[in-house]
Amino acid sequence: MAKVTRDDVARLAGTSTAVVSYVINNGPRPVAPATRERVLAAIKELGYRPDRVAQAMASRRTDLIGMVVPDARQPFFAEMAHAVEQAAAERGKMVLVGNSDYRREREVHYLRAFLGMRVSGLILVSQGLTESAAAEIEAWEARVVLLHERPEAIDDVAVVTDDIGGAQLATRHLLEHGHPYVACLGGPDTTPPVGDPVTDHVEGWRRAMLESGKPVEGRLFQAPFNRYDAYQVALKLLSGPDRPPAIFCSTDDQAIGVLRAARELRIDVPGELAVAGFDDVKEAHLTDPPLTTVSSDRPAMARAAVDLVLDDSLRVPGSRRDRVRQFPSGLVIRRSCGCT
Repeated sequence: MAKVTRDDVARLAGTSTAVVSYVINNGPRPVAPATRERVLAAIKELGYRPDRVAQAMASRRTDLIGMVVPDARQPFFAEMAHAVEQAAAERGKMVLVGNSDYRREREVHYLRAFLGMRVSGLILVSQGLTESAAAEIEAWEARVVLLHERPEAIDDVAVVTDDIGGAQLATRHLLEHGHPYVACLGGPDTTPPVGDPVTDHVEGWRRAMLESGKPVEGRLFQAPFNRYDAYQVALKLLSGPDRPPAIFCSTDDQAIGVLRAARELRIDVPGELAVAGFDDVKEAHLTDPPLTTVSSDRPAMARAAVDLVLDDSLRVPGSRRDRVRQFPSGLVIRRSCGCT
């Protein structure tokens, strides 16, 4: 049986092959609704399947978007990757996801692999691109959008939330419960000093404390971002002589580890210890007690990242239109802070 071609579809639909292409690719030119329906009916009747490999060779671009995250096992990154996948599907694209494991060489590995696949663009959750990674991106003239984090290496093409403001909201709320101070669980010592959300969360906590006249010295503790290692840090902190009355955690995953440690040590939350996190992952609804946290509009951020990475204006030197999109943060109050 002969292979069905685009010419066959055009003949049956009574239109040009260019119009068939516009329908299949959703552009770049508009197609009248009646004509679109004729083309789609012809595609269905003939059983036509576009040759994606040939299209990619001709356009030097595929229907793929590459996404690199630090660790998809962590709920926040898993939920963000899922939101990006849904947003990409709305634009007729698919997403390839790689885990850097917070290792720069792994990040470069995925950058090279995805760029070699001729992805339409890259969405990165990066802790700061190395010179070699930036060189790869420049050599391939790739479209790159930074999501969630904003290192300065790629000219601020980024989609972020108000990390500082959100952390201030959470810390102020804990202080309003009458606690003499709020401790902070920040990131490990490898956390970048600029552009990283956890760095901004710590800054928001610091500002809220100082605004209330509370000293911050000795009240910031380093912890890995995941719940398992944060649990170990919390065990030592909560079993010590200077147990804090309240803790703001830079991630919900850390907060889940703190809640587990408190339960093991028979410390009542929120009666003896108030806890707040940041990210509003789905599990925050199910912790015991439910976790007070800071939320952002992940679906909207994902759509913005996909829109930006597919925007041809990103390839124009000096273009600044919508290169940075910041979404507001909001406080989600549950029982772990002491509210009922």
